[in-house]
Amino acid sequence: MQRQGSIGGGSAAIRVRVTGGVLLVAHLALVAWLMLRPLDVPWVMPPNLRPLAGIRAELALGWPQAARPLGEGLALLAPLGVLLPMAHGRLTVSPLASLARTAAAGALLSLGIALLQTGVPGRVVDVDSLLLNTAGVVLAHLAVVPAGRAWLRRRGVREPGAAGAAVTVQEELSQGRTPTIPRVGIAP
Repeated sequence: MQRQGSIGGGSAAIRVRVTGGVLLVAHLALVAWLMLRPLDVPWVMPPNLRPLAGIRAELALGWPQAARPLGEGLALLAPLGVLLPMAHGRLTVSPLASLARTAAAGALLSLGIALLQTGVPGRVVDVDSLLLNTAGVVLAHLAVVPAGRAWLRRRGVREPGAAGAAVTVQEELSQGRTPTIPRVGIAP
């Protein structure tokens, strides 16, 4: 039976998944704390429900002024692009499927944050933040995950004897004979 391409035998895969899960929870707690705190502001901008309108307005101010808010939007959920696949813990997975799952999870988390912000004083919905957050997740995933998985696969092939380093194929252990049910005659 093949172990679905998990990292190493068992303990390395568990360590990676647990580390990814702990870092994921810590990051989400930080994001919730940053984005769901009430703001004490004298006025609030109206909600932005037109895609790319806020990004265009930022870029109209010039690159130096636009770099910070656009960078913050990209960086807020970007670690999810690495932490979600890390918590999943698989090496042999379709890169496109992994990217699609990670992007969808990032978009849904961003949407959830935007919806929760509607009840927080001083916070308004901005559809551009959803787009920037999702783009940040996708860019982080593309920058780190394929290269990291390739490196781990090469390391597993190069060091087949190292404990927890190789992608293993485990044989099914024999559990004895398969029980059989005696044939029963069919009544007339």
